[in-house]
Amino acid sequence: MERENYQAWLWEKWGTACVANLKKHRFDAHFVETAEDARSLLRNLFEGCRRFGFGGSNTTRSLGLPDMLRADGRIVVDHLEPGISFEEQVSRRKQQAGCDCFICSANAISMTGEIVNIDGIGNRTNAMSFGPEKVIIVAGMNKVTADLHQAIKRVHDVAAPMRAKSLNMDTPCAKTGICVDCNAESRICNITVILHRKPMLTDISVVLVNQALGY
Repeated sequence: MERENYQAWLWEKWGTACVANLKKHRFDAHFVETAEDARSLLRNLFEGCRRFGFGGSNTTRSLGLPDMLRADGRIVVDHLEPGISFEEQVSRRKQQAGCDCFICSANAISMTGEIVNIDGIGNRTNAMSFGPEKVIIVAGMNKVTADLHQAIKRVHDVAAPMRAKSLNMDTPCAKTGICVDCNAESRICNITVILHRKPMLTDISVVLVNQALGY
C-alpha cells in the first residue's frame, strides 16, 4: 500500500468516528471520499434552496460551488466576487445571514464532535449559528483533530497563519508563520465560536471529504 493510501485509510477511520460524534451532537453529518462525491451529495442538500450565501472559504471555492450554483440559476451572495466595492462587500456579508442556505468551511473539527471557527469580522460565525434556513459546512480531513483542545490549537498554529498569508494581512503570523496572540488591526482571530452541539433553530449539515482542502 502506498503512503497516500495509508493516509486515506487513516482519514477514513478518523472521519467515521468524527461523523458518529457529530451525529450524537445532533448535526447532520456525512463522510465522502472525493471532491466529486462531495459535489454530488451537496446537490441533494441544496434542494429547496434558492439564495445561497458564501463565507470566505477556500474549500468551497476549490470545489467550484459558487460557479456550480450560478450555472444552476441560483442566486449567490458572495462578498469575494471580483470587482465589487468595499461597501458592497459589507452589504453582502450582512445579507448572508438571511439566505436560504449558508455555505462555509470550518477552521477545525474535533473527532469528539465540536466545530471550531475563528473570524476576524464575524459574518461567518454569525451566519453559521443563526439566520439561514440551512447551513452547510464542508471540510477536508486535514482539518479534523483528536479533540477540542487540538482543534483550537490547529486554528492558531496552522489555519490562521496560512489564511492571513493568503490574504496578505499585516500580521505577525503572516510574516513568521507563528501566532503571537497579536493586537494588530488586521488580526483575523477576533471572534471564536465553538459549536458544541447543533444550535436549536439552525439546520446544520457537515460534509467531511477524504482529501486535504483549504487551510
